[in-house]
This record gives sequence, structure tokens and C-alpha cells, in this order.
Amino acid sequence: MTSKRYLFYVSQNYSFAILRPLQKAILARGDQVLWFLHGNEISYDYLVENEQHIVRVNDVIGYDPHAVFVPGNVVPKFFPGLKVALFHGFNSGKLNRRGAEDHFNIRGCFDLYCTQGPNTTTKFQQLADKHQHFVVKETGWPTLDSLFQEKSIAPNQIPTVLMCSTFSRNLTCAPILFETIKELSEGGKWRWIIQFHPKMAKGIVEQYKSIESEYLTFVETDNVIPLLQEADVMVCDTSSVLIMFLLQGKPVVTFNNVSPKDYMLDISNPEILEKTIETALSYPKNLMLKVDEFIKDTHPNQDGNSSERVLEQVEKMLNGQERPLKRKPLNILRSFKMRKNLNYWKL
Repeated sequence: MTSKRYLFYVSQNYSFAILRPLQKAILARGDQVLWFLHGNEISYDYLVENEQHIVRVNDVIGYDPHAVFVPGNVVPKFFPGLKVALFHGFNSGKLNRRGAEDHFNIRGCFDLYCTQGPNTTTKFQQLADKHQHFVVKETGWPTLDSLFQEKSIAPNQIPTVLMCSTFSRNLTCAPILFETIKELSEGGKWRWIIQFHPKMAKGIVEQYKSIESEYLTFVETDNVIPLLQEADVMVCDTSSVLIMFLLQGKPVVTFNNVSPKDYMLDISNPEILEKTIETALSYPKNLMLKVDEFIKDTHPNQDGNSSERVLEQVEKMLNGQERPLKRKPLNILRSFKMRKNLNYWKL
């Protein structure tokens, strides 16, 4: 049987960790993978040995992929192959300028949306019924395959707190909590791991790096999953990484979350951060019941086989099964912008 050719379309460094579990599953099948790296925010340094990449659109056309996997919102229509949306994160409730959830913005780029759980599948299916130019399948998120497959983390000698934060000036908790976290880390009661979104302001990053110690480590990485596994509790704001942490059945303390839920411990006063972390570390029964309900609604597949489900669905569509009823819209303006961005004008 002829092997399939797959393309990963990426423009952010976090895409490497998102797509590598899928790459592992593709290669295990004897199929091929190429990475198309595009834009000023992607670093070739994150490629590892034996990962092959291309940077020219002509190379993409020559490669002629059967499917293009995208951990983002858009993909060039003129790329060959099935266009598959895998998402760069979970729906954390952030709203766009029009007041709508950006997670569900349909841009007319994709043939297939691989959703993570019922709370996104239902909405995307409603949109699929309305637009009829894409298919929705609940596969789970391939990014989390390693989270569920590799759980052999030794217990911490002292409780470990992972502090993550989004880069948005209006939503980030990092500058507000700095003095409190500095003081708590100096006390040595807990071990702190600090990890921020790659777009976090450099001044804030340097601020936290300046307080590194025996009890506080600042980590820059393209793969947050080992950190999620290592920590006992998370401190966060509205970053979607908190959802990944909750899916392990571990509690999260949020600071001024834009849409706080009953499965979070949300606060707005830095002075009660220590007390709230202590509560979280006790894993209170009522809170953990809410976390369990959240898991069932958000990502019930915890077998580590989401990549396989994605590939099985892609195979079906390539074989002519479950195709959309209508063709994707022309998207003339968006196509023009992407051609201009990629400097590619051939038909």
C-alpha cells in the first residue's frame, strides 16, 4: 500500500509540541511527514533530528500532501490536500472584538475539525450543519497523547506549584502576583515552576528570572506537558493551559479569570493566594467532583490514542467517506492576503 504524505503547517513554536504525537503516529504507520515553517515567530532550533522541513510553497506543491494539519486558525487554500484543524489550545472563553468566542470562528479554511470533547463538538457540529462545507469529528486532542501515555512521575518531596500566565496585558496575572510569589518562594514551603506564553512581555520574563532560587525555577520550553505532570497544583489566569492541567484531575487556582467556573478556585486578591493554594493542595472533595465533571465534558478520551482517531478519520475522508456536502467558500480576500504573505501567485 502506498504511504500517505502529510504536511504540518506551523507559524508558532508551540506547534512543535502540539503536533509531535501525531507525527509519531504517522511515522509508525509508515507514512511521511514534512513541516512547513512560516513566519518570523517560528524558530528552526525547535526541530529535532530527523524532522524534515520545507520553507517554499513550490516545495509544498511538489510534495503534494494528502492532508495538511494545522494547530491554528487559517491555512492557504492553494495548498494541496485535505485541510485539518487540530487547534492550538482549548476554548478558554476568550472573546474576540465582536464579543464572540474566537474558538468557534469559522474562516472557511478547513475540511475537517477534530474536536476535543462534547463542550466543543456540540457547537462545531451546529456550525457544520449551518455551513455544510466541513466535517466535525470528536477525536480528542493529539497533543495530549503523551500526557495520558506517560504518567510515571515520582511524587514530589515538597509540594510543587506550576505558575503559568497568558501574555495579554488585560488578562495576565504575572505582574500583579510577582511580589506575592517572590515572597512565597523565599519561604521555601513549596517549589515553584514558572512558565509563560512565548509572547509574554520581556520585562515580565526578566522580572521572574531575577528571582530564580532553590525553590523557584523559570522554564522556557516548547513542551509544557512534563511540567503539567510534575506539578501538584497550578496558579494561572485565563490561559487555556489551565484546562490541560485540570484534565489530569489536579486543582487550579485562577486569578481574575474572565469566566470563573466552579471547578476552579478563583481569587482577585493576591493576599489570599497562599491560603487558596493550601486549599487546592488538600484536593477538597466537592471541588474535585466538579473537576471530574469538567473532564467528561472537555476531553473524555484519556487513552492516549487521539492521534490514531484523527488519522482514521482523515483516511475515511480521503477514501470518499463523510465528505462535506458543499465546497468551501472562495474567501477571495483571505486567499489574496495569504498569497501575498507567502509571495506565491501561481494558479
